[in-house]
Amino acid sequence: MKIALVGIGKIARDQHVPAIADSPDWELAATCSNHGTVEGIEAHKDFGAMLAARPDIQVISLCLPPVPRFAYAAQAIAAGRHVMLEKPPGATLSECHALEEMARAKGVTLYASWHSRAAAQVQAAKAWLKDKTLRSLNVTWKEDVRRWHPGQDWIFEAGGLGVFDPGINALSIMTEILPDPIHVTGAELDFPENRETPIAARVAFFHPKGAEVTMDMDFLQTGEQIWSMEAVTDQGTLSLHKGGAVLENDGKDVADASGVNLSLKGEYPVLYAHMAELVRAGRSDVDLAPMRHVADAFTLGRRLTVAPFDW
Repeated sequence: MKIALVGIGKIARDQHVPAIADSPDWELAATCSNHGTVEGIEAHKDFGAMLAARPDIQVISLCLPPVPRFAYAAQAIAAGRHVMLEKPPGATLSECHALEEMARAKGVTLYASWHSRAAAQVQAAKAWLKDKTLRSLNVTWKEDVRRWHPGQDWIFEAGGLGVFDPGINALSIMTEILPDPIHVTGAELDFPENRETPIAARVAFFHPKGAEVTMDMDFLQTGEQIWSMEAVTDQGTLSLHKGGAVLENDGKDVADASGVNLSLKGEYPVLYAHMAELVRAGRSDVDLAPMRHVADAFTLGRRLTVAPFDW
């Protein structure tokens, strides 16, 4: 199937382009971006003009920042194209619900992708926790914004989510692996005095069976990058590290049962394979649970002003 990639930035170059190139399902037929291109691929700057010029491209993958994404997705759906959304699927829950309705009315596929759910050991963790009684889940998600989002001011502007941009990856894993639903009960959000989104946060959750569930996020982590969660249960402790790529049970590594060593770069091929399945089956997949937790954290969170942030 022919696909167009919209928004040629770091995540597109690092993940989307290689995943599409290696897939038997897809042909990257065009790109649309104000600044970036992909060598050897037809490039556009006007999205509407691209849609008009290329009716043969039936699938659009949007890699734009969250705030402008709705307008592009709505335009693509109106033109009868299937749409795949990079995480988070929009700037607000209302936008995402509106896109769902548009896609349903138009009879096209809409896929809100969560790449961390495709990490190598997430499904193994989900299976292990299924029949256990959870006592606590502690999530630590700390990375260096200067390394992963160099100079990307949009992430600190309203709608950019700040530290919740990577933190929502943890939330996507939590909502996938936990057998019981949770919700936010409180949060502390550290806002640099010169920015509009938080640079660090601590979040507490309600668990229906009384387990303690917490999350600690920081965008100023130097040295080792930490994307980990530890679940203590009545039958031992499960730990996920490196964003879900490594699984430990009571401190011992658990090998991937498939025998395939999937790295973080293995996540996006899984997403594009799922998108191909959805299009062929005429279905959509729009799970907004991670976004609900972010919205609740912003609603309930106590705002703390911290030192200014500059690149």
